[in-house]
Amino acid sequence: MRAVVLGIGNTILTDEAAGVRAVELLEQRYRMPDNVLVIDGGTSGMEMIEDLSDLDFLIVIDVVKTGAAPGTVVKIAGDEIPVFFRRKLSPHQIALPDVLASLELLDAMPKEIIVLGVEPISLELGMEMTDTVAAKVPLLVEMAVMELRARDYLFEARTSGVA
Repeated sequence: MRAVVLGIGNTILTDEAAGVRAVELLEQRYRMPDNVLVIDGGTSGMEMIEDLSDLDFLIVIDVVKTGAAPGTVVKIAGDEIPVFFRRKLSPHQIALPDVLASLELLDAMPKEIIVLGVEPISLELGMEMTDTVAAKVPLLVEMAVMELRARDYLFEARTSGVA
């Protein structure tokens, strides 16, 4: 079983960095098994096709615009996924819907996809996330870990003093 945890976002647009910061923290806190790949997708696009082909499980971590209160953490799964990927979340979102459409045409779609996200407060130019969204990054990491463990992906926490 192959899984990918994909953090996407633009690190120079304040809260847009949440997905990228989450996968960085995930790698700091946990040792991944060989069958789980963590990708800092940044603002990448079609070059991710090979890494996302024929997966058993894909977790996407990103900022999401659902209309919920700023700082709200959400999980999008199941029938909500196709609707979610038809909406553009920000003008700087990577072309993930295009990547997934290509994978579908290639008959290489991930078997299961979930999105873990946080409603942004600011997408303005800036290197620092808002305090509210930054405080949700560890929760996004733990949610990803719970989803992976629920599907029997085995990995362990690092104990070498890494925060």
